[in-house]
Amino acid sequence: MNPRGCVGPEGSAPVNQFECGGARPDGTAAGATAPNDEGACSGSESFALRVLGEDMAPEFLDGEIIVIEPGGVVRDGSFVLARHQGEWLFRQLRREGEGWQLRALNPACPVHAVVPLPDLAAVHGVVIQKAVPGRRRLSRFYR
Repeated sequence: MNPRGCVGPEGSAPVNQFECGGARPDGTAAGATAPNDEGACSGSESFALRVLGEDMAPEFLDGEIIVIEPGGVVRDGSFVLARHQGEWLFRQLRREGEGWQLRALNPACPVHAVVPLPDLAAVHGVVIQKAVPGRRRLSRFYR
């Protein structure tokens, strides 16, 4: 099962495995770990995921790479990685009355287009950068 909207940098990582940022001294990628596994990655270490599908189009297209900062500042309009009903979602966070919502940007998104949140406990990271593989000039930063 893959997180809705994104996967680990190598393609089809299971939902409980994401690559931690950084590399080993020999140049290979650091080992994969479950997001809830505090032992392998620091809780504040940034990591990259690949966008799958068109749920977040037109801002984020299928195949683009996003960099997530777990300790990033969360605000209305931030693009976030959140856990909802046992599934990882990549969505835009919006303030709605007293609570929050996770929203897909693509109005044609068939699943979890709008997810109400009573608080921000489900949010596990903020997108700080996106990159198009092989197109360095198309990188964009978010803050």
